[in-house]
Order: sequence, then C-alpha cells, then structure tokens
Amino acid sequence: MVTDEPREELGAIAASLRAYLEWQEEAGTSGFPRRRAPAGSTASAAGVATARSTRASPATEITATAPTNESASPPTGGTTTYAANAPVSHASHATMSASADASPSTTNAAAIRLPEIAAQVASCTRCSLSTSRTKTVFARGSAAAALCFVGEAPGADEDAQGLPFVGRAGQLLDRMIAAMGLSPERDVYICNVIKCRPPDNRRPEPDEIATCIPYLHEQLAQIRPRVIVGLGNTAVAALLDTKIGITKLRGQWKLYRGQTLLMPTYHPSYLLRPSPQQAEAKRQAWQDLQLVMKELGLTAPKGSD
Repeated sequence: MVTDEPREELGAIAASLRAYLEWQEEAGTSGFPRRRAPAGSTASAAGVATARSTRASPATEITATAPTNESASPPTGGTTTYAANAPVSHASHATMSASADASPSTTNAAAIRLPEIAAQVASCTRCSLSTSRTKTVFARGSAAAALCFVGEAPGADEDAQGLPFVGRAGQLLDRMIAAMGLSPERDVYICNVIKCRPPDNRRPEPDEIATCIPYLHEQLAQIRPRVIVGLGNTAVAALLDTKIGITKLRGQWKLYRGQTLLMPTYHPSYLLRPSPQQAEAKRQAWQDLQLVMKELGLTAPKGSD
C-alpha cells in the first residue's frame, strides 16, 4: 500500500498487524517465535536504559530502597536458546519497537494516572484481604522501564513496608536484575498480581485474583513495557489466563493480551527453596533472563554467567 503521508502508512501497518494478532489469538496461538539476533547487534545495558529513560519525567519514578546484596552471585546459567526457530517479520519488530516508545504526552498521563491507581488500591475493600492487610503493595522501580517483573502477592515483609519484593525473594530478584546489568530502581518496574498479603502467605484464591487483577491490567497499560517477566505459576496463570504449569511454560515467549512479549520463569522464592531441582531451576531461570536480555539488546556484565 502506497500513501502520501508517512503517518498514514504507519497507521496502515499498525492496522494490518493488529488484524494479524487478532487472528493469531482466535487461532489459539499465544507465543511469538523468535530468531537469533545478528552478531554485533546487541547494545549495552546502559545505552538501552538511557534511551528508554529519555521519555520519562522525574515524576514517573517510583522510588524505593530495598535490601540488596550486590556481591552475591546470580543464578548460574547455560547457553541461550530460543523457543522456536521461525523468523519474525520486519513489520512485527518495527511495530513492537514503536509501541515501547511512548510520547511525552503518554508519559505525562501515566505519571498522573499511576498515583491515582495506587490511591484506589490503598482504599480498596473489594475482597476479604483488605481486612487483614497492614499496607497495600503497589509497585517499585521506574514507570519508564522497558522491562516489568510481575509476581504473585506480597509476603510479610512487603505487607510491612508497602513495597513489592523486599524480603529474601526480593533480594534474590534484585541480584538477578543486577546480573542483567540493570538497576532495580531505575531500569525495571516491579509489581504483583495481588496488592494485599494473603493470610499466612497462602496462594491467592481465584476470586481474589479476579477482583484484584484489573488494577494490574491498568498498571501495565500505563507502563507499556516492552517485555514482561512473569514470576511463578500464579502470576503467569493470571497474566496468560492459562492452567499450564510454569515448568512447561518457562523459557518460551508468550503474549500478554495479544501484544506484549511475556517470558514465564520461576518465582525467586522457588529458587530459594532447597530441593534436588534447585541448582537446575536456577540455571533455567538465568537462561530465561538471557532470552529477555537478547530481546532487549542487553549484554550481561562480565562474570555474571
């Protein structure tokens, strides 16, 4: 299709891609086949983070201080592999990149809307979890981030501090993020499906997830990350509306709501749990993060393999 205006041509491409994605969804296709990036095509983490952060105003930063241990080793990993070998069209790559770069007006709107959503969460009494919580837990990190981590629900430390992933599992997650060459405060956005702690850290009930997940959907609509990492069974099941277990889903690119790349992987709390599978699970989780890094054009710091 030939048009006189570049904007019209871009609109036509976007419409065509939307129709293609809708067809994929109707056909039951939930993954995006990937292909290896050409040699020399990766960029440094700092370069990607700088490019991404130029579209954010200081008001979009959600500041938080979480305990970290920068000297600890990340999960040891092996060779990066891809879920499928079929190539992705150039139109798909172009549209995905364009969707990740929000305009200043979009960023400003998110800076206004996200605190409004957080306030709604803080006053929410839609389910019984509101009666036992100490604090609601909304998010930490940067609202301008290209990468978003989504977990299950707050634990005791998160309930006390009002921030996600600040306990032992959160410390491990921060080390994993640092191993990717990223800052947990500046380069990623971290949140949960459930905003209140379930009693005794039990798994959230289906009705609790159904009640709370609209907040997450709106969060992600405002953040517009390029890639989401789903942490553990509950988060991935809620994001993808699937009953397939994490061991079968991890390491394979999926699509959140038919448009955002999502990488399922193990929850950090599972990686901390002593078991015969612990070492292998850590290796697999690092493989999953390496796929995310390749998608974002990141190069891991030396010594993180």
